Amino acid sequence: MILEGLDPARCEPVLLCPAEGPLTKMTPAPVKRIAIDPLAARFTLRPDRLWSYLKSFSGVIRAARDNVISEAPDLVHANSIRAGLVMSVATFGRRVPIVWHVHDLLPRHFLSSAIRLFVLFSRRNRVVAVSQAVADGFRGKLLRMFPRRVPVTIIHNAVDLQRFYPDAETRKTVRRDLGFEASQLVVGTIGQLTPRKGQLELIEAFAEISHEFPDAVLLIIGEAIFNRDEEYAAKLSAATGNLGLSDRIRFLGAREDVPDLIRALDCLVVNSRAEPFGLTVVEGMASETAVLATSVDGIPEIIRHGESGWLLPREDRRALADGLSLLLRDTRLRRKLGRQGRLDAVARFSSQRFQSEINALYRCVQQDDRVPRRKLSKTHVAEVTTD
Repeated sequence: MILEGLDPARCEPVLLCPAEGPLTKMTPAPVKRIAIDPLAARFTLRPDRLWSYLKSFSGVIRAARDNVISEAPDLVHANSIRAGLVMSVATFGRRVPIVWHVHDLLPRHFLSSAIRLFVLFSRRNRVVAVSQAVADGFRGKLLRMFPRRVPVTIIHNAVDLQRFYPDAETRKTVRRDLGFEASQLVVGTIGQLTPRKGQLELIEAFAEISHEFPDAVLLIIGEAIFNRDEEYAAKLSAATGNLGLSDRIRFLGAREDVPDLIRALDCLVVNSRAEPFGLTVVEGMASETAVLATSVDGIPEIIRHGESGWLLPREDRRALADGLSLLLRDTRLRRKLGRQGRLDAVARFSSQRFQSEINALYRCVQQDDRVPRRKLSKTHVAEVTTD
């Protein structure tokens, strides 16, 4: 989305990313693509893994440095915290401004403090966060003391409104293909199968209200990604069987037709314990589907409770069951939330708004007198992701 929104008269983008994965296939054809090895690094205290992560960092930094020298970018957009670390080191001594695009909540970890110190060390760093919650977490106590030295800009994520929109015919077709009646109540949740997403609590809440809505079904869309998540996925399946709901709770796995599935839902539930932004929330709103979500981190920045969606306290199964029951009973409320959610998504979370704010950020970084640089008629922007 960033690459598609760049002004070709002002920018010559270069994408530096791993060869494997969908990003290279999704990249617009005119964009120059350079493949580097993926970065294998996560927060850990285990010495054996820490050493292997440092080796991975070293190799990726060397490769990035070679490309920085050959491409000579005037600005680097690092599309994660790890990419920011890599490119800040790879561009050392070259006076290239680095935009750190922060998508995640920094955990309580000594490495988080080290990252903040690293960002503080150089005046070349500019941080863009996907939500106020992410910005506050990234600043911590340390960076809050130096707001001018490390500016943080908040640019909310966006949804492609050409993919996520209401469509009555698609809704009918998908529900028919899934074997549901037109009047049947369908609840869904979308995301990685992991405790942070709260699927187990949703299954338990659905069991509590299942007698009130005997024809309602729950769709769980997504798959386990990491090893420990496989155990959680098995736990979800076991809980469904133990509650006697195997015929009413369906696990669809990872799907390529998520926009169509969202249209088929009566209610989309996002029961996360932590959520840096909540893109699924915006996708549901854009599809004119009523969204029931926990009021955590970035989600309250998206939903206006009772207007564009329904907010719940975090990790409160009673409130989750009550909220789900309310929305399934009240057709008019669901329609109201869906319609206003669509209006909010169009007004606040369009790709055009996102691209405009990214381009404005680039212009601001170029004009920042903290980093002396030569002025060029056209800017080389290296979009870097290590994910």
